[in-house]
Amino acid sequence: MTAMTELKEMNHGQDPGNVGVYPSPPEVEEKEEKNLEVSIEEEEPSSPKCAAVRVCFHSCSKPVSTKYHPISENPGKLERLRYAFMCPPHGNLAMYIQFFVLCAVTWVVLIALTKDQALPGGNIFSLVILFTAAVAGGYIFSLCRLPPLLGMLLVGGMLSNIPVIKTVGQGLDLQWSGALRKIALTVILIRAGLGLDPVALRKLSFSVLRLAFAPCLVECLTVGVASHFLMGLPWVWAFLLGFVLAAVSPAVVVPSLLSLSDRGYGLDKGIPTLVIAAASVDDVLAITGFGVVLGIAFTQGDVAMTIVKGPLEALLGVAFGCVVGVFLWYFPSKNGPSRMFYRSLLLFSAGMMATFGSDVVHLPGAGPLGCLTLAFVAAFRWRKERKDGQPDTIAEVVGIMWMLFQPLLFGLIGAAVNFDNIKDLNSLGLGIAVLAIGLFVRIIVSFCVVFGSGLTIKEQIFVALAWFPKATVQAAIGGLALDAAIKLGNAEMIEWGTSVLTTAVLSIIITAPIGALAIAISGPLLLNRIDPKTGQLVSKDNENPEEASMLNKESTEPTEET
Repeated sequence: MTAMTELKEMNHGQDPGNVGVYPSPPEVEEKEEKNLEVSIEEEEPSSPKCAAVRVCFHSCSKPVSTKYHPISENPGKLERLRYAFMCPPHGNLAMYIQFFVLCAVTWVVLIALTKDQALPGGNIFSLVILFTAAVAGGYIFSLCRLPPLLGMLLVGGMLSNIPVIKTVGQGLDLQWSGALRKIALTVILIRAGLGLDPVALRKLSFSVLRLAFAPCLVECLTVGVASHFLMGLPWVWAFLLGFVLAAVSPAVVVPSLLSLSDRGYGLDKGIPTLVIAAASVDDVLAITGFGVVLGIAFTQGDVAMTIVKGPLEALLGVAFGCVVGVFLWYFPSKNGPSRMFYRSLLLFSAGMMATFGSDVVHLPGAGPLGCLTLAFVAAFRWRKERKDGQPDTIAEVVGIMWMLFQPLLFGLIGAAVNFDNIKDLNSLGLGIAVLAIGLFVRIIVSFCVVFGSGLTIKEQIFVALAWFPKATVQAAIGGLALDAAIKLGNAEMIEWGTSVLTTAVLSIIITAPIGALAIAISGPLLLNRIDPKTGQLVSKDNENPEEASMLNKESTEPTEET
């Protein structure tokens, strides 16, 4: 009975451990008193020991319980920090705990299934560590108001190059790494296709072609000439390097643009649609040009057929996307069970078939374009079926999938950067010079080709800044020329191939983080914003006086007339 008496007295505010430091609100104490009295009455006849345990537990947990110490309406930083670690776990702390527990449980299951592969040094173990570390790195960078992908890229590079922990990156299987990057790229291309604006795409169709072709070809030509005279590469190898560096990275550009699009930036002029649509065509052009020049350098296959192969890949990709997209209009049927589940499954499966199937038939450029097209065509009809105010379930499902695959994509891209390939400091400096010259010319051309598209000067500057990050294509094809040279055993070609690979690695290290940062910072500064909920213009370019006055007419503060 002593324990129960103490419990009642503690509930009346006589707890010495709570006096003056953690005062409990009266309503909380009154409610708790009633609950405890009922509990004591139930347990009094049979469990006095349990009541004593409850007294002890209650006394120990009360100072750190959110029930007794709710956060105030205007808390300070110290109070928020203290509240974040109170029990039961809540908010971000609870999310982190459940994330790491989930990773740990998954790892244990994988150890049971794959044995050595999930132990240190194995492929599965390296993937789990890479994923967990990439998520943590992305979150740390997001706290600093930087794009999360920068943290993921940095973590991937550290796990492959820092002496103590580089066993994680070295334990990654190249085939697994390539397959996972393709799956992640499929998810982001589907997400991009669902977000393309058909009205804006129709208006900007000619601008898309100009933005896709002109900067890519001009940068290739510039890099070819610069690398021939600065690095001493033969003309064929110089243009081979030009096509390697000319491609932009959808893995960096598309997520960055979608992040801005989700917040309403650039939607009034269709800028995200313009850049995302041009990115796929740009990659097809660069990969095709690389294949042609590689065939000339090593006399592999029919050069004429290789030249024809580029347009053929683009046509087949668009045709596949249109056919599958129309198919998804009618399947699954409207009256079918679990319609959204099967619709999401069919969409993802078709995208995977486009990405992986194009490699099987030796038409790699058709896959990404087909994946983007099928999502765009399918969403064209789905938008009409969706009622006003109804949530976009498919976009939400794809968004969740992207949350899972984004750390893998950028972590693996970062892990693909190997500083051991950078051996010659002289070629390192010359490679940076060639890359800088090519980027400078590319930005100027990108700014010029969108003249006449209805964009303001600020928006043209943003397009130019968004049109130079490099990562996935360079990681995929940067070492192919060196591999071919090693097979031939030609020492001179091996030296040229090493220079190409070194410059490709440099392009990833320099342009991927800088490009992502440039998009994240310049977007809110240079683009107008539309409220995604109301469709109303939130911010306008101040170069237009009429639009600026419309923007400010609801303001309660007086404005000066100029």
